[in-house]
Amino acid sequence: MSKAAKFLLIGSTETYSGKSATVLGLSHRLQQMGLDLAYGKPLGSCFSEDTTAAIADADVEFVTKLLKLPPQRVFPTILSLDENAIGKRLRGEDNIDYRERLKQYLQLPAGDLTVLEGPGTLEEGSLFDLRMLQVSEIINASILLVSRYKSAFSVEPLISARRRLGDRLIGVLLNDIPLEQMETVAAEVSPYLEKRSIPVLGMLPSNRLLRSVSVRELVNQLKADVLCRADRLDLMVESLAIGAMNVNSALRYFGQRRNMAVVTGGDRVEIQLAALESSTQCLILTGKLPAPTFILSKAEELEIPILSVDLDTLTTVGIVDRTFGQVRLHEPFKVECIRQLMTEHFDFNRLLSQLDLSPAVALP
Repeated sequence: MSKAAKFLLIGSTETYSGKSATVLGLSHRLQQMGLDLAYGKPLGSCFSEDTTAAIADADVEFVTKLLKLPPQRVFPTILSLDENAIGKRLRGEDNIDYRERLKQYLQLPAGDLTVLEGPGTLEEGSLFDLRMLQVSEIINASILLVSRYKSAFSVEPLISARRRLGDRLIGVLLNDIPLEQMETVAAEVSPYLEKRSIPVLGMLPSNRLLRSVSVRELVNQLKADVLCRADRLDLMVESLAIGAMNVNSALRYFGQRRNMAVVTGGDRVEIQLAALESSTQCLILTGKLPAPTFILSKAEELEIPILSVDLDTLTTVGIVDRTFGQVRLHEPFKVECIRQLMTEHFDFNRLLSQLDLSPAVALP
């Protein structure tokens, strides 16, 4: 090769911090700046059902398609990290040296920069000698950490990460910052991190649309039966409401929320009716009880799907809440949203300076 390949590893201190979204928003903007990019995800997860490849990853397929990358710019996933793979390793049935496999990345045509989605945590992949620092050292990659900012307590894992990753860490992106905390993060948290050699390259405010989940995904996660309006499963749910109070309280409660999924007992007809008259995207009935005909008719008229689950309310709420935390980026409006957020709130010029790269196109 005429020049050494440059690698940027996008990692996080905890799972579901927004790595895939960051990869997509970052890569799209860098392409606009004229850089020739390659992309890969050494450790695979979220497997696609429709593929003939030995190792397939839905995120890899999705990012590759959106970035319009040719095959030679898509690096292979070298390990599908799941319970089966871990079991084989523990039983001694897998003695593959994955470090050697990773070194193959150094021989592939990489263009100006290869953006890699890293492990979900600093330690993920340790069993295979592929934890974040090891991957970075093997291919000489710089690391950008994505951290979902919940409160001031989110600072401590970043301090620890800096200590462990050293100069490999070239910056952090603080993601999903509650709007009411944006000023505090800018005035206090960011300067604190900067003083401790942790460059803050971006601060993304929380966005309701990015955290939304489709009714279809709720059906999948809950293994629910769709009682009506199966044609409306692409509706997006932004919040969760539990219908466990009296009807007057429910009306006030529902009136304060928007685009919600309402979980309530199959026998709480008055709550179901109140939900249908509010900003509800789907109604989830627990206990596997049949919905009254007039409720189904009302939902048909209002084009609101009703789901039925053979679960209690507490279990159902737990699954829905977990689904919000694991929401993926595979809807077009989310893609546009993350691109806009990254353009407005991420310092691309500072990143390129850290990587010693120059853009071919100067963008505002």
